[in-house]
Amino acid sequence: MPEYTPSTDVLVVGGGMAGLAGALALRENGANVTLVERAPEFGEVGAGLQMAPNASRVLKRWGLLEKALEIGVQPKHLVFRDAVTGEELTRQSLRGEFEERYGAPYVVIHRSDLHRVLLEGCEAAGVKLVNDVMVDSVETVNGRGIVHTAAGVDYEADVVIGADGLKSTLRPLVAGDEPVSSAYVAYRGTVPITAETPATDLEDVVVYLGPDCHLVQYPLRKGELLNTVAVFKSPSFERGEEQYGGVDELQAAYNDCVPAVQAALANLGTSIRWPMYDRDPIENWVAGRMVLMGDAAHPMLQYLAQGACQALEDAAVLQDVSAGTVFTADGVNPSAWDGAIAEFNKVRAARTARVQRTARVWGESWHVSGLARTLRNLLFKSRKDNDFQYNDWLYGQAGEGLPAAEAPRVASQIPA
Repeated sequence: MPEYTPSTDVLVVGGGMAGLAGALALRENGANVTLVERAPEFGEVGAGLQMAPNASRVLKRWGLLEKALEIGVQPKHLVFRDAVTGEELTRQSLRGEFEERYGAPYVVIHRSDLHRVLLEGCEAAGVKLVNDVMVDSVETVNGRGIVHTAAGVDYEADVVIGADGLKSTLRPLVAGDEPVSSAYVAYRGTVPITAETPATDLEDVVVYLGPDCHLVQYPLRKGELLNTVAVFKSPSFERGEEQYGGVDELQAAYNDCVPAVQAALANLGTSIRWPMYDRDPIENWVAGRMVLMGDAAHPMLQYLAQGACQALEDAAVLQDVSAGTVFTADGVNPSAWDGAIAEFNKVRAARTARVQRTARVWGESWHVSGLARTLRNLLFKSRKDNDFQYNDWLYGQAGEGLPAAEAPRVASQIPA
Protein backbone atom coordinates (compact mmCIF):
# COMPACT_ATOMS: atom_id res chain seq x y z
CA MET A 1 0.00 0.00 0.00
CA PRO A 2 1.30 3.49 -0.74
CA GLU A 3 2.51 5.66 2.11
CA TYR A 4 0.14 8.42 1.07
CA THR A 5 -1.40 9.82 -2.09
CA PRO A 6 -0.41 13.42 -2.87
CA SER A 7 -3.07 14.99 -5.07
CA THR A 8 -2.58 17.76 -7.60
CA ASP A 9 -4.24 19.20 -10.71
CA VAL A 10 -1.20 18.45 -12.87
CA LEU A 11 1.74 16.14 -12.25
CA VAL A 12 4.79 16.60 -14.50
CA VAL A 13 7.28 13.74 -14.70
CA GLY A 14 10.76 15.01 -15.57
CA GLY A 15 12.69 18.13 -14.63
CA GLY A 16 14.49 18.90 -17.88
CA MET A 17 13.66 21.71 -20.28
CA ALA A 18 10.37 20.19 -21.42
CA GLY A 19 9.13 19.36 -17.93
CA LEU A 20 9.93 22.77 -16.51
CA ALA A 21 8.37 24.52 -19.52
CA GLY A 22 5.20 22.40 -19.30
CA ALA A 23 4.93 22.97 -15.55
CA LEU A 24 5.36 26.71 -15.92
CA ALA A 25 2.85 26.93 -18.78
CA LEU A 26 0.11 25.16 -16.84
CA ARG A 27 0.89 27.04 -13.64
CA GLU A 28 0.45 30.24 -15.66
CA ASN A 29 -3.08 28.99 -16.38
CA GLY A 30 -3.74 28.65 -12.65
CA ALA A 31 -3.19 24.93 -12.22
CA ASN A 32 -1.86 23.39 -9.03
CA VAL A 33 1.30 21.81 -10.51
CA THR A 34 3.69 19.30 -8.98
CA LEU A 35 6.86 18.32 -10.86
CA VAL A 36 8.83 15.21 -9.89
CA GLU A 37 12.42 14.59 -10.98
CA ARG A 38 14.46 11.41 -10.53
CA ALA A 39 17.76 13.21 -9.88
CA PRO A 40 18.61 14.34 -6.33
CA GLU A 41 18.90 17.94 -7.54
CA PHE A 42 17.93 19.94 -10.59
CA GLY A 43 20.51 20.66 -13.24
CA GLU A 44 21.41 20.32 -16.91
CA VAL A 45 24.57 18.95 -18.50
CA GLY A 46 26.02 19.77 -21.89
CA ALA A 47 27.16 22.97 -23.51
CA GLY A 48 25.38 25.57 -25.61
CA LEU A 49 22.08 25.51 -27.44
CA GLN A 50 20.46 27.71 -30.05
CA MET A 51 17.15 29.37 -29.31
CA ALA A 52 15.41 30.25 -32.57
CA PRO A 53 12.56 32.80 -32.58
CA ASN A 54 9.86 30.12 -32.35
CA ALA A 55 11.26 29.37 -28.88
CA SER A 56 12.31 32.83 -27.74
CA ARG A 57 8.74 34.00 -28.49
CA VAL A 58 7.57 31.54 -25.82
CA LEU A 59 10.04 32.90 -23.29
CA LYS A 60 8.81 36.38 -24.20
CA ARG A 61 5.22 35.26 -23.50
CA TRP A 62 6.22 34.18 -19.99
CA GLY A 63 8.32 37.27 -19.24
CA LEU A 64 11.58 35.29 -19.23
CA LEU A 65 13.21 36.47 -22.45
CA GLU A 66 15.07 39.35 -20.81
CA LYS A 67 16.62 36.95 -18.30
CA ALA A 68 17.80 34.73 -21.14
CA LEU A 69 19.24 37.73 -22.98
CA GLU A 70 21.10 38.87 -19.87
CA ILE A 71 23.21 35.70 -19.89
CA GLY A 72 22.97 34.65 -23.55
CA VAL A 73 24.30 36.08 -26.81
CA GLN A 74 22.47 37.42 -29.86
CA PRO A 75 24.66 36.37 -32.80
CA LYS A 76 24.79 38.54 -35.89
CA HIS A 77 24.77 35.75 -38.48
CA LEU A 78 24.35 32.02 -39.03
CA VAL A 79 27.20 31.10 -41.38
CA PHE A 80 27.79 27.82 -43.25
CA ARG A 81 31.27 26.99 -44.56
CA ASP A 82 32.79 24.03 -46.35
CA ALA A 83 35.04 22.28 -43.83
CA VAL A 84 37.47 21.04 -46.51
CA THR A 85 38.08 24.34 -48.28
CA GLY A 86 36.92 26.91 -45.71
CA GLU A 87 34.77 28.53 -48.42
CA GLU A 88 31.66 30.35 -47.20
CA LEU A 89 28.52 28.72 -48.62
CA THR A 90 25.70 30.89 -47.28
CA ARG A 91 24.78 33.13 -44.37
CA GLN A 92 21.62 34.34 -42.69
CA SER A 93 21.55 37.66 -40.86
CA LEU A 94 19.90 37.11 -37.48
CA ARG A 95 19.09 40.69 -36.51
CA GLY A 96 17.16 43.50 -38.15
CA GLU A 97 14.72 42.14 -40.72
CA PHE A 98 15.03 38.59 -39.36
CA GLU A 99 14.07 39.57 -35.81
CA GLU A 100 11.29 41.87 -37.03
CA ARG A 101 9.83 39.15 -39.23
CA TYR A 102 9.65 36.55 -36.48
CA GLY A 103 8.90 38.81 -33.55
CA ALA A 104 11.73 37.63 -31.32
CA PRO A 105 15.53 37.31 -31.38
CA TYR A 106 17.80 34.38 -32.17
CA VAL A 107 19.70 33.63 -28.95
CA VAL A 108 22.52 31.23 -28.10
CA ILE A 109 22.70 30.24 -24.45
CA HIS A 110 24.33 27.64 -22.24
CA ARG A 111 21.97 24.75 -21.54
CA SER A 112 22.46 25.12 -17.80
CA ASP A 113 21.61 28.83 -18.01
CA LEU A 114 18.33 28.26 -19.87
CA HIS A 115 17.47 25.45 -17.47
CA ARG A 116 18.07 27.77 -14.54
CA VAL A 117 15.87 30.49 -16.09
CA LEU A 118 13.01 28.00 -16.44
CA LEU A 119 13.60 26.53 -12.97
CA GLU A 120 13.54 29.96 -11.35
CA GLY A 121 10.40 30.76 -13.34
CA CYS A 122 8.72 27.65 -11.93
CA GLU A 123 9.84 28.47 -8.39
CA ALA A 124 8.56 32.03 -8.66
CA ALA A 125 5.24 30.86 -10.10
CA GLY A 126 4.66 28.37 -7.26
CA VAL A 127 5.25 25.02 -8.96
CA LYS A 128 5.90 22.32 -6.33
CA LEU A 129 9.27 20.74 -7.18
CA VAL A 130 10.17 17.32 -5.79
CA ASN A 131 13.48 15.51 -6.32
CA ASP A 132 14.53 11.86 -5.87
CA VAL A 133 11.29 10.49 -7.32
CA MET A 134 11.63 7.48 -9.62
CA VAL A 135 8.39 6.93 -11.52
CA ASP A 136 7.64 3.30 -12.37
CA SER A 137 4.29 3.54 -14.12
CA VAL A 138 1.12 5.55 -14.70
CA GLU A 139 -2.46 4.35 -14.95
CA THR A 140 -5.80 6.08 -15.32
CA VAL A 141 -8.42 5.28 -12.66
CA ASN A 142 -11.83 6.99 -12.51
CA GLY A 143 -10.66 9.80 -14.77
CA ARG A 144 -7.52 10.54 -12.76
CA GLY A 145 -3.89 9.75 -13.45
CA ILE A 146 -2.24 7.61 -10.78
CA VAL A 147 1.57 7.71 -10.78
CA HIS A 148 3.33 4.81 -9.06
CA THR A 149 6.88 5.40 -7.82
CA ALA A 150 9.76 3.12 -6.80
CA ALA A 151 9.48 4.38 -3.23
CA GLY A 152 5.88 3.20 -2.98
CA VAL A 153 4.46 6.72 -2.90
CA ASP A 154 1.58 7.25 -5.33
CA TYR A 155 0.69 10.60 -6.85
CA GLU A 156 -2.77 11.40 -8.15
CA ALA A 157 -3.56 14.11 -10.68
CA ASP A 158 -6.18 15.22 -13.17
CA VAL A 159 -3.53 14.90 -15.87
CA VAL A 160 0.02 13.55 -15.99
CA ILE A 161 2.61 15.15 -18.32
CA GLY A 162 5.33 12.68 -19.33
CA ALA A 163 8.46 14.76 -19.99
CA ASP A 164 11.08 12.18 -19.09
CA GLY A 165 13.27 12.39 -22.17
CA LEU A 166 14.64 10.19 -24.93
CA LYS A 167 14.61 7.01 -22.83
CA SER A 168 11.19 7.75 -21.38
CA THR A 169 9.70 5.33 -18.87
CA LEU A 170 6.21 6.44 -19.91
CA ARG A 171 6.51 6.23 -23.71
CA PRO A 172 5.85 2.43 -23.71
CA LEU A 173 2.28 3.30 -22.69
CA VAL A 174 1.76 4.60 -26.24
CA ALA A 175 4.48 3.00 -28.38
CA GLY A 176 6.64 -0.11 -28.38
CA ASP A 177 9.54 1.50 -30.21
CA GLU A 178 13.18 2.05 -29.32
CA PRO A 179 15.62 4.95 -29.88
CA VAL A 180 17.14 4.98 -33.38
CA SER A 181 20.93 5.24 -33.65
CA SER A 182 22.21 7.79 -36.17
CA ALA A 183 25.77 6.35 -36.24
CA TYR A 184 27.00 9.87 -35.33
CA VAL A 185 28.44 11.07 -32.03
CA ALA A 186 29.17 14.52 -30.64
CA TYR A 187 32.02 15.93 -28.56
CA ARG A 188 31.38 19.26 -26.89
CA GLY A 189 33.42 21.86 -25.10
CA THR A 190 33.39 25.42 -23.82
CA VAL A 191 36.60 27.38 -23.35
CA PRO A 192 37.27 30.95 -22.22
CA ILE A 193 37.53 33.47 -25.04
CA THR A 194 40.97 35.03 -25.21
CA ALA A 195 42.71 37.74 -27.22
CA GLU A 196 43.78 35.04 -29.68
CA THR A 197 40.21 33.95 -30.43
CA PRO A 198 39.30 35.02 -34.01
CA ALA A 199 37.02 38.06 -33.86
CA THR A 200 34.45 36.52 -36.23
CA ASP A 201 33.93 33.65 -33.79
CA LEU A 202 32.63 36.17 -31.27
CA GLU A 203 29.75 37.39 -33.44
CA ASP A 204 28.31 34.46 -35.40
CA VAL A 205 27.12 30.89 -35.26
CA VAL A 206 29.54 29.18 -37.66
CA VAL A 207 28.91 25.69 -39.07
CA TYR A 208 31.61 23.85 -41.02
CA LEU A 209 30.22 21.04 -43.22
CA GLY A 210 32.51 18.11 -44.04
CA PRO A 211 32.24 14.55 -45.34
CA ASP A 212 30.75 12.47 -42.51
CA CYS A 213 31.44 15.30 -40.05
CA HIS A 214 30.63 18.86 -39.11
CA LEU A 215 31.74 21.39 -36.50
CA VAL A 216 29.80 24.25 -34.91
CA GLN A 217 31.15 27.24 -32.97
CA TYR A 218 29.50 30.21 -31.28
CA PRO A 219 30.01 32.44 -28.22
CA LEU A 220 28.23 31.99 -24.89
CA ARG A 221 27.71 33.98 -21.68
CA LYS A 222 27.96 37.47 -23.14
CA GLY A 223 31.04 36.51 -25.12
CA GLU A 224 33.04 35.06 -22.22
CA LEU A 225 33.02 31.48 -23.53
CA LEU A 226 33.42 29.85 -26.94
CA ASN A 227 31.19 26.84 -27.50
CA THR A 228 32.41 24.11 -29.86
CA VAL A 229 30.57 20.98 -30.99
CA ALA A 230 32.14 18.34 -33.24
CA VAL A 231 29.88 15.68 -34.77
CA PHE A 232 31.09 12.77 -36.90
CA LYS A 233 30.21 9.28 -38.03
CA SER A 234 31.73 6.87 -35.53
CA PRO A 235 32.78 3.31 -36.46
CA SER A 236 32.72 2.31 -32.78
CA PHE A 237 29.19 3.68 -32.31
CA GLU A 238 28.08 1.78 -35.40
CA ARG A 239 29.41 -1.34 -33.61
CA GLY A 240 27.23 -0.47 -30.61
CA GLU A 241 29.78 1.27 -28.36
CA GLU A 242 28.27 4.44 -26.90
CA GLN A 243 31.56 5.49 -25.33
CA TYR A 244 35.06 4.98 -26.69
CA GLY A 245 38.46 4.82 -25.07
CA GLY A 246 40.46 7.20 -27.25
CA VAL A 247 40.33 10.24 -29.49
CA ASP A 248 41.76 8.64 -32.64
CA GLU A 249 38.29 8.48 -34.23
CA LEU A 250 37.72 12.16 -33.51
CA GLN A 251 41.01 13.24 -35.00
CA ALA A 252 40.69 10.97 -38.04
CA ALA A 253 37.22 12.32 -38.84
CA TYR A 254 38.64 15.83 -39.43
CA ASN A 255 41.91 14.94 -41.18
CA ASP A 256 40.85 16.56 -44.46
CA CYS A 257 39.45 19.74 -42.89
CA VAL A 258 40.98 23.21 -42.92
CA PRO A 259 43.40 24.17 -40.11
CA ALA A 260 40.75 26.33 -38.39
CA VAL A 261 38.54 23.27 -37.93
CA GLN A 262 41.37 21.03 -36.79
CA ALA A 263 42.55 23.66 -34.32
CA ALA A 264 39.04 23.93 -32.87
CA LEU A 265 39.18 20.27 -31.79
CA ALA A 266 41.47 21.37 -28.96
CA ASN A 267 38.44 23.14 -27.40
CA LEU A 268 36.55 19.89 -26.89
CA GLY A 269 36.17 17.87 -23.73
CA THR A 270 37.05 14.29 -24.65
CA SER A 271 36.21 12.43 -21.45
CA ILE A 272 32.64 11.85 -22.61
CA ARG A 273 30.86 11.88 -25.94
CA TRP A 274 27.19 12.12 -26.79
CA PRO A 275 25.84 9.34 -29.05
CA MET A 276 23.12 10.78 -31.24
CA TYR A 277 19.70 9.14 -31.26
CA ASP A 278 16.21 10.07 -32.26
CA ARG A 279 12.99 8.04 -32.69
CA ASP A 280 10.57 7.59 -35.53
CA PRO A 281 7.58 9.95 -35.26
CA ILE A 282 4.42 8.56 -33.67
CA GLU A 283 0.90 9.91 -34.03
CA ASN A 284 -0.44 9.16 -30.55
CA TRP A 285 1.10 10.57 -27.36
CA VAL A 286 -1.90 9.98 -25.07
CA ALA A 287 -2.75 7.08 -22.75
CA GLY A 288 -5.78 7.85 -20.60
CA ARG A 289 -4.91 10.94 -18.58
CA MET A 290 -1.21 10.78 -19.46
CA VAL A 291 0.29 12.74 -22.35
CA LEU A 292 3.90 12.95 -23.50
CA MET A 293 5.79 16.09 -24.46
CA GLY A 294 9.36 17.08 -25.35
CA ASP A 295 11.88 14.36 -26.13
CA ALA A 296 9.62 11.73 -24.61
CA ALA A 297 7.19 12.42 -27.46
CA HIS A 298 9.44 13.55 -30.33
CA PRO A 299 13.20 13.20 -29.82
CA MET A 300 15.05 14.63 -32.80
CA LEU A 301 18.55 14.95 -34.18
CA GLN A 302 20.10 18.34 -33.58
CA TYR A 303 20.68 19.54 -37.15
CA LEU A 304 17.84 22.07 -37.02
CA ALA A 305 18.75 23.05 -33.42
CA GLN A 306 15.13 22.48 -32.46
CA GLY A 307 15.12 20.00 -29.55
CA ALA A 308 14.62 22.55 -26.76
CA CYS A 309 12.72 24.87 -29.12
CA GLN A 310 10.07 22.26 -29.87
CA ALA A 311 9.73 21.50 -26.15
CA LEU A 312 8.92 25.16 -25.53
CA GLU A 313 6.46 25.12 -28.42
CA ASP A 314 4.82 22.07 -26.80
CA ALA A 315 4.40 23.97 -23.56
CA ALA A 316 2.89 27.02 -25.29
CA VAL A 317 0.33 24.91 -27.15
CA LEU A 318 -0.53 22.95 -24.00
CA GLN A 319 -1.09 26.25 -22.24
CA ASP A 320 -3.35 27.48 -25.03
CA VAL A 321 -5.52 24.39 -25.43
CA SER A 322 -6.16 24.08 -21.71
CA ALA A 323 -6.71 27.79 -21.03
CA GLY A 324 -10.10 27.94 -22.67
CA THR A 325 -11.34 24.47 -21.78
CA VAL A 326 -9.90 23.17 -18.51
CA PHE A 327 -9.23 26.57 -16.98
CA THR A 328 -12.12 28.87 -17.81
CA ALA A 329 -13.63 32.07 -16.48
CA ASP A 330 -16.11 29.91 -14.57
CA GLY A 331 -13.37 27.92 -12.81
CA VAL A 332 -11.56 24.64 -13.34
CA ASN A 333 -13.24 21.92 -15.40
CA PRO A 334 -11.15 18.73 -14.87
CA SER A 335 -13.36 16.67 -17.18
CA ALA A 336 -12.20 18.84 -20.10
CA TRP A 337 -8.66 17.45 -19.90
CA ASP A 338 -9.49 14.59 -22.26
CA GLY A 339 -10.36 17.01 -25.04
CA ALA A 340 -7.49 19.36 -24.23
CA ILE A 341 -4.75 16.75 -24.41
CA ALA A 342 -6.30 15.21 -27.53
CA GLU A 343 -6.21 18.64 -29.18
CA PHE A 344 -2.62 19.19 -27.99
CA ASN A 345 -1.63 15.82 -29.48
CA LYS A 346 -3.38 16.62 -32.76
CA VAL A 347 -1.76 20.04 -33.14
CA ARG A 348 1.74 19.03 -32.11
CA ALA A 349 2.24 15.53 -33.58
CA ALA A 350 2.16 16.65 -37.21
CA ARG A 351 4.34 19.68 -36.54
CA THR A 352 7.03 17.81 -34.61
CA ALA A 353 7.02 14.86 -37.04
CA ARG A 354 7.92 17.29 -39.82
CA VAL A 355 10.75 18.73 -37.73
CA GLN A 356 12.05 15.24 -36.86
CA ARG A 357 12.06 14.09 -40.48
CA THR A 358 13.53 17.32 -41.79
CA ALA A 359 16.33 17.16 -39.21
CA ARG A 360 17.32 13.74 -40.54
CA VAL A 361 17.40 14.96 -44.15
CA TRP A 362 19.21 18.15 -43.20
CA GLY A 363 21.88 16.14 -41.41
CA GLU A 364 22.38 13.89 -44.42
CA SER A 365 22.91 16.94 -46.64
CA TRP A 366 25.58 18.28 -44.28
CA HIS A 367 27.73 15.15 -44.43
CA VAL A 368 27.84 14.27 -48.13
CA SER A 369 31.01 13.88 -50.20
CA GLY A 370 32.00 13.71 -53.88
CA LEU A 371 29.46 14.93 -56.44
CA ALA A 372 26.75 15.29 -53.80
CA ARG A 373 28.99 17.72 -51.87
CA THR A 374 29.59 19.77 -55.03
CA LEU A 375 25.85 20.00 -55.71
CA ARG A 376 25.10 20.80 -52.07
CA ASN A 377 27.61 23.64 -52.13
CA LEU A 378 26.17 25.05 -55.35
CA LEU A 379 22.67 24.98 -53.85
CA PHE A 380 23.80 26.69 -50.65
CA LYS A 381 25.71 29.38 -52.59
CA SER A 382 22.66 30.13 -54.73
CA ARG A 383 20.76 31.24 -51.63
CA LYS A 384 20.77 34.94 -50.78
CA ASP A 385 20.87 36.41 -47.29
CA ASN A 386 17.38 37.07 -45.91
CA ASP A 387 15.81 34.55 -48.27
CA PHE A 388 13.23 33.29 -45.79
CA GLN A 389 11.66 30.50 -47.83
CA TYR A 390 13.53 27.85 -45.83
CA ASN A 391 12.87 29.50 -42.45
CA ASP A 392 9.23 30.50 -42.41
CA TRP A 393 7.74 27.05 -41.86
CA LEU A 394 9.99 26.52 -38.84
CA TYR A 395 10.34 29.92 -37.20
CA GLY A 396 7.11 31.61 -38.25
CA GLN A 397 3.82 31.64 -36.45
CA ALA A 398 0.84 33.06 -38.32
CA GLY A 399 -0.43 36.20 -36.71
CA GLU A 400 2.52 36.45 -34.29
CA GLY A 401 5.80 38.02 -35.29
CA LEU A 402 5.18 38.10 -39.05
CA PRO A 403 4.09 40.97 -41.25
CA ALA A 404 0.36 40.81 -41.89
CA ALA A 405 0.90 40.29 -45.60
CA GLU A 406 3.08 37.25 -44.88
CA ALA A 407 0.90 35.52 -42.30
CA PRO A 408 -1.49 33.68 -44.68
CA ARG A 409 1.36 32.30 -46.81
CA VAL A 410 3.40 31.21 -43.81
CA ALA A 411 0.38 29.72 -42.08
CA SER A 412 -0.13 27.45 -45.07
CA GLN A 413 3.36 26.02 -44.51
CA ILE A 414 2.91 25.26 -40.81
CA PRO A 415 1.18 21.92 -40.15
CA ALA A 416 -2.01 22.27 -38.17
